[in-house]
Amino acid sequence: MTISEIISVLEKMAPLFLQEPYDNSGLITGNKQTECTGALLCLDATEAVINDAISKNCNLVIAHHPIVFKGIKKFDADNYVDKTIITAIKNDIAIYACHTNMDNVINGVNGKIAEKLNLINRKILQLKPFLIQKIVVFVPFEHQEALEKSLFEAGAGEMGNYGECSFVSEGTGSFKPLEGAHPHTGSIGIRTIQKEAKVEVIFPIWKQSAVLNAMQNAHPYEEVAYELYMLQNKNQEIGSGIIAELEQSMDTKDFLNDLKSIFNVKCLKHTHIISNKIKKVAICGGSGSFLIQDAIRANADVFITSDIKYHDFFEANDKLVLVDIGHFESEQFSIELFADVLKKNFPTFAHFKTDVHTNPVKYL
Repeated sequence: MTISEIISVLEKMAPLFLQEPYDNSGLITGNKQTECTGALLCLDATEAVINDAISKNCNLVIAHHPIVFKGIKKFDADNYVDKTIITAIKNDIAIYACHTNMDNVINGVNGKIAEKLNLINRKILQLKPFLIQKIVVFVPFEHQEALEKSLFEAGAGEMGNYGECSFVSEGTGSFKPLEGAHPHTGSIGIRTIQKEAKVEVIFPIWKQSAVLNAMQNAHPYEEVAYELYMLQNKNQEIGSGIIAELEQSMDTKDFLNDLKSIFNVKCLKHTHIISNKIKKVAICGGSGSFLIQDAIRANADVFITSDIKYHDFFEANDKLVLVDIGHFESEQFSIELFADVLKKNFPTFAHFKTDVHTNPVKYL
C-alpha cells in the first residue's frame, strides 16, 4: 500500500480545502508514491516521535499538528522544528498533518471529544459559509440517467444523510452547428430543436473539478450547456466546534470532575459556576476562544476549550461556564480518531500510537 492510498482516505473524511488559511495541513515531508511500511499516529511530530517511528519501522507519521507552519529559510540543528525535519528526511520518514481540516468536520476532532463525553444531538457550533455549489446541466433525455449516475459517482447530489439527490425538469433546447463543429446530432448550418432534461444537483466546492470532469465525460454534446451557482446554504456538518447535549442533566461539579478524569488533567481553569446543572455542552478542541459568543448564542451551559486568555474569561458574562482544559488535553484523542479511520479502511494495516508524550506543559 502506498502512502498516497492512506492519505486519500484521510482527505476523503477531511478534505484539505477545509483547513484554515493559516494552516499547513497535508504532506510535509516524503513521497506519496512510496510503499508504506507502517504508520505512527501522534498529536505532535517531534524529533522524539520520528525516532519512535524509526524504531517501529514506520515510514509515515500522521500528526494532528503540522510541524511546519511557516516557511523555513534555513535549517538550524538547534531548532526543534528543523531538527525534526532533518531527522525525518535523513530516514525517509513522511510526515502528514491533518489539522484544522479535521477540526472542521463534525465527525473529526470535536466529534471524538463529544463521543468521549457521551454527548447526543450533535451539531456544528459555527457553520462555514460558501462551501456548496449547484450545477445545472442541459442534456438529451436519453442521456439523462447516465449523466446523473456520473455526477453522483463524482460526489454530487449528497445532502446530509441522503445521496443521489437531484431535480430534473423538461424543456426544449436549440442549436445550429457552425463550420468546424462535430455535432452529436443535427447538421452543419441547420438549426436543430432538441427535447432536453434540465438536471440540477449540488456538491461541495472542493469537488468541483471532479464533478465538471464527470459531466464532460458523460455528456454526448461537443459543447456542454451548463451553469454553476455558489449557494449561501450551509453544509450542516462543516464548521467550528460542536454543540450537543448530555443524555441526562448533571450536577455541575460532578461534570467538571468527570472532565478531569476523562481528559486526565490535574486542574481546570474555569469561570464561576452559575448553575447547579449542566445539560447543553459546547466544545472546541484546541484554541476556541473565538467561539465563546457562538456558545452563548447556542444557550450552552458550559463551553469546553483551551488557550483562553485572561480577558477572554470575562466574555462568559455569567451566561455559561467557560472551561479551559489545556490544548494537548483537548486534542489528545485525535490519535484515537486516526486509529479508528485506519482500522476501518485498512483492517490489516500496521499502525501504532506513539509512545512519546509530547505535551510541553507540565503541572505540579
